[in-house]
Amino acid sequence: MNMFIRRALVGATLTTFAFLPGLAQAEDTVPAIATQSHYGAIFQIDSGSPGAIKKTINNIENLLHDPRLKGKVQVELIANAQGFAAYVKNNGFEKKLQVLQQQGVLLAQCANTLRELHVDRKDLYPFITVVPSGMGEITIREAQGWAYIHPSAPKPGL
Repeated sequence: MNMFIRRALVGATLTTFAFLPGLAQAEDTVPAIATQSHYGAIFQIDSGSPGAIKKTINNIENLLHDPRLKGKVQVELIANAQGFAAYVKNNGFEKKLQVLQQQGVLLAQCANTLRELHVDRKDLYPFITVVPSGMGEITIREAQGWAYIHPSAPKPGL
């Protein structure tokens, strides 16, 4: 191959690769488009901290108010471990939880947690659904294609 053609090919290749990062960056700035007719999201709360409960509820509200998902998203909040505190009567979250339920959010509590932590079902709001297992609920929903979201999960290294 003559030297002129070789230099031209190398130059063209380097120029192409130099622009690739810019192209990738441009694509990343385009928001996701909701092309499916149905979406599902299961949120897990396993912390009894009022801050974690509030953060999780706020995340659910944000999802429900996303205009791209209007009328297309089904949401469940599963509480397990210390997350049962989200559903305990007189905890300050009753009104927010009722609004979520009125918007179609399934509010579920792990029965294993209630049994293991000796929590009486009567201590929870009456509109809470008890499921056999929180982990089973998450597994089933993920197998159904639902997104798994755990807003209160600890950050690595913190």
